[in-house]
Amino acid sequence: MLNSVILSYITFLYFFCFLSYLLNMTMGKELFGKIGTYLSLLGLMGHTAGLIIRWIESYRLGIGHAPLSNLYESLVFFAWALMLLYLIIEWRTKNRSFGVFVTPIVFLTMSYASFSPDINSRIQPLVPALKSNWLIAHVITCFFGYAAFAIAFGLSIMYLIKRSKPDSTNPFIRLIPDISILDEISYQMILIGFLLLTLGIITGSVWAYSAWGSYWSWDPKETWSLITWLIYASLLHSRMIRGWRGKKIAILSIIGFMCVLFTYLGVNYLPGLHSYATS
Repeated sequence: MLNSVILSYITFLYFFCFLSYLLNMTMGKELFGKIGTYLSLLGLMGHTAGLIIRWIESYRLGIGHAPLSNLYESLVFFAWALMLLYLIIEWRTKNRSFGVFVTPIVFLTMSYASFSPDINSRIQPLVPALKSNWLIAHVITCFFGYAAFAIAFGLSIMYLIKRSKPDSTNPFIRLIPDISILDEISYQMILIGFLLLTLGIITGSVWAYSAWGSYWSWDPKETWSLITWLIYASLLHSRMIRGWRGKKIAILSIIGFMCVLFTYLGVNYLPGLHSYATS
């Protein structure tokens, strides 16, 4: 299908985005950074077109649902949300060094969506439990939250690198923003992600009640979503109440994103209502 072809090309385009940002950081050449930005914008536009075409094709096939219903579609949407948030941050901060740590996540996500043998990229009818008006609200809030956490993860890696050699003349380290800036932007992303994840859990609970007659069933996905929520709640509590900054917050952010990955991908291999393998 046309959307799959477009998204496959976009995957390779994101790889060249990463290379451009990497050359900008290692060589200190602003030209490569500008190329990375232009390629990222082009990739986002193509990515958006691919999602829209897939949505239109679902109606043409008589299925008619948003491209958010299976693992392939969720991975593609997550990558789209991540690239959108990244470009907003680059535009706000006027700093392209973030791209080295964000675009690889986008590329790897799209690669997994394209090449994993466990993923069926064909448009398929929704199972009865997914036929709900809550589908779009739940998925969008959750995955924009995941995208915000992914950016905070990248910023935390940058923070630890910069903190280890703050006065290095190496272009790669020198072009990383000051650790206070990284700490603040990371906190903002975590706060946004936490609020969105909270909305995602609430909308998911309402959806679960309409589908299965229970707001909470301690399904593996629900349990790990709660664990992830508690980790980020602890992080925000530690920062706002106990005054934690810097390294401690960066490490908690990395741990939190590992839980996000397990909540998103790991629990799919466990039996449960949210397993993509059973949907």
